[in-house]
Amino acid sequence: MTRRGLLAGVVAVAALAGGGWAAASFAVAGGDPAESPTAAPVTTAEITRSDLVDSKTVDGTLGYAGRRVLPNEAMGTLTRTRKEGTLVRRGGWLYAVDGRPVILMYGSIPMYRTLSQGSEGKDVQQLERNLKALGYEVGTVDRYFSWRTAQAVREWQDDQNLAETGTVGAAQVIVASGPVRIAEAAAEKGDRAGQSVVTTTSTKRVVHIDLPASDQQFARLGAAVTLETPTGDTTKGTITAIGTVAQPPAQDGGESTIDVEVTADGNLGRLDQAPVTVDLQSERRKDVLSVPVEALLALREGGYGVRIAGGEVIAVETGLFAAGRVEITGTGLAEGLKVEVPAL
Repeated sequence: MTRRGLLAGVVAVAALAGGGWAAASFAVAGGDPAESPTAAPVTTAEITRSDLVDSKTVDGTLGYAGRRVLPNEAMGTLTRTRKEGTLVRRGGWLYAVDGRPVILMYGSIPMYRTLSQGSEGKDVQQLERNLKALGYEVGTVDRYFSWRTAQAVREWQDDQNLAETGTVGAAQVIVASGPVRIAEAAAEKGDRAGQSVVTTTSTKRVVHIDLPASDQQFARLGAAVTLETPTGDTTKGTITAIGTVAQPPAQDGGESTIDVEVTADGNLGRLDQAPVTVDLQSERRKDVLSVPVEALLALREGGYGVRIAGGEVIAVETGLFAAGRVEITGTGLAEGLKVEVPAL
């Protein structure tokens, strides 16, 4: 609830309590309480000193970042696939078409052309860097596809059961930024290989939250959160991405949302698309005095106060509202001091 809403609620509580409490809620700070024909029942609560945290619990979905439908350029019949959840590293096969594997290599430049002796460019350098990392002798890693590069390619092709052409194209290699996890196969063995055969993700574990736009104050980049799975396992996490555009409501009467991504710091298992509970915090005040929100009194001259049990009303400045309490400062306040609250 917003601070304005909480304060409105305080005034409503005071007005509806009736009798003496309604009159007292409008007493002048430091003055005598207004007369009331009847006295509403009251009780007391202590002023406490502690950390005050504004938090909210929301639902999230645990999964993997970087979901990507890989393009396929290998034409023929799908003859080999990986199981969902398999981790594939540089040099590993993703699937096979007509008995020929499609290999994963690392980099940022997709295989948009066929590389052969005499080719030049950053993509040549990327290929040579991968071959060298896989143990093949390419000579100097540069932007030129030399005879030595072609020889290294043939050796690699021989080891992978590929046609030893000395050239490399998109039907043999798919490029990703790092290791990938098989998330979903779009086809089965025996099917004709289409535009895509497999969907992958990165190995990074993330939690996705559709956060109501009205709660966006809880989404702070770099903020720590607590994650809990349905089995009760918990770990810490960090907000690593926040959407900048609100998404329209999923249904009529719903609320717009913003996309929030949390990176899990600990182990939450290998489940994909699993529900999790996320504890978000918008603000923390350390070592402050606070009282229940219901202890606030609206003053005639404006502002708020609290009534010391059996005594005067002290004007207060309010700070953070959280967990049904409000941070207060003012002259004469002290930890352990009792204040009046309505006995609802």
